[in-house]
Amino acid sequence: MSQSTDVLQQRDETLLLLKINRPDKKNALTLAMYQALIDGLVEAEQDDSVRVVVISGTADCFTSGNDILDFMAAASQSDKAALPLKFLQTISTFSKPIIAAVEGVAVGIGTSMLLHCDLVFCSETSRFQLPFARLGLVPEGGTSLLLPLQLGHRLAFELLVLGNAVDGRRAAELGLVNYVVNEPLPDALKTARQLAGMPPQAVKQSKQLLKSHHQELLQTVLIEEVEQLAERLSSAEAQEAFTAFIEKRQPNFN
Repeated sequence: MSQSTDVLQQRDETLLLLKINRPDKKNALTLAMYQALIDGLVEAEQDDSVRVVVISGTADCFTSGNDILDFMAAASQSDKAALPLKFLQTISTFSKPIIAAVEGVAVGIGTSMLLHCDLVFCSETSRFQLPFARLGLVPEGGTSLLLPLQLGHRLAFELLVLGNAVDGRRAAELGLVNYVVNEPLPDALKTARQLAGMPPQAVKQSKQLLKSHHQELLQTVLIEEVEQLAERLSSAEAQEAFTAFIEKRQPNFN
């Protein structure tokens, strides 16, 4: 399997750990990192010896979301701009169990991708946030479908439109995570080994049954969200939000 300094791959018998590893930038995701995540998942899908994938960040951060400067620089390159959607399509259709271990912040896609994982471990101090509307954008990652299905409209609106951060305990209450623990990664790896020791085809078929009822609709929604997100990226509101972020000031939407 290929390696990237910003996305590390570690094999442990029947497990693959994909570690988001760009701590100096709060693990902000570049397009190259999306490609590395896609490559890891595709290779794990094709490798029968890999039975479970674990995704983690570093000790104090899962990911702060997309690297805005990297995305703005590549906005005119359609092949690269398509990578976030390709990652979401890959993770949402992955046939084997995916377990996430979250410490620190999980912002935007950092929270969105968790909806496509099968189990999520986090610490009590983890912070989850989907600040799309605050940035002049719209929901992505399938959140506009999956969160209303899971939480109902009002709680989904709170997370996706109001966009306030929630801690590990609230995330567990909402069902965004399964377990709030002191050491998410060791506990996630322990559970991954338990799953890896189970009948692999029964596990895969069970996951497929759980996801099949909304899978076709989800894939449609992923594309619709990206199309609307692309339109919003060029809006005056989004441009003001991004400029304010870079200049470290409060945005002005008047």
